[in-house]
Amino acid sequence: MTDYYVHHRVTAEPHQWRVVSDEICAAGTAQLSISGGALYGVWRSQIGRPRDELTAITVWQDEASASGAADSLCAGVLGIRDCVSDVMTPTLRPHDPSPPLRQGNYAFRWFETPLPNWDEFLELCAGAWPDFEASYDSQVIGLWRCGVDGDTGHRSLLLTRRPDLAMWERSKIPSGDVEMEVRRKLNRRYELCDWTCVYTTTLLTATDKDDTARWT
Repeated sequence: MTDYYVHHRVTAEPHQWRVVSDEICAAGTAQLSISGGALYGVWRSQIGRPRDELTAITVWQDEASASGAADSLCAGVLGIRDCVSDVMTPTLRPHDPSPPLRQGNYAFRWFETPLPNWDEFLELCAGAWPDFEASYDSQVIGLWRCGVDGDTGHRSLLLTRRPDLAMWERSKIPSGDVEMEVRRKLNRRYELCDWTCVYTTTLLTATDKDDTARWT
């Protein structure tokens, strides 16, 4: 059975991101359960997104329930200015809806890939990930497809975790043959896309440690 994931971009009122996050993790989680969904994670902005924006992902067992995910997530939560949501289905990962729990540097990278390039795009991801993870103490959490844009291409979301920002920088500077081959595959993947962008976050729903740094 295919699980449906929903990416939510939640804009809080000024200086209210922490209050909104706490409410989503409490009242929002309870409402999700009533509606047949579950909270996969909540992230706060680190680099590349507004201070008062939260990223959340929810999980659903069917597309009909997923279509109402935003209402379930935000019901009764004060301080939310806007919520924009995208229904997604997993591709190569995740294999199950177990949520990420370790704190770290989480990168959300969006791609728009023409349909003729999609299969090679997936092959490059599958080929690069094992050595990427081994070389940089990093994990690929998931690669989700957000649907077909007419007959032209796929929009997808890649979520990766690194231990910290230092490893983010380190992963961009390959050392040795293995890392050079990883970078070659990832560079080719970028060449296949019409558009891509990335921003980084930290995990508010982490169970090992809180992130108390001031990123903004």
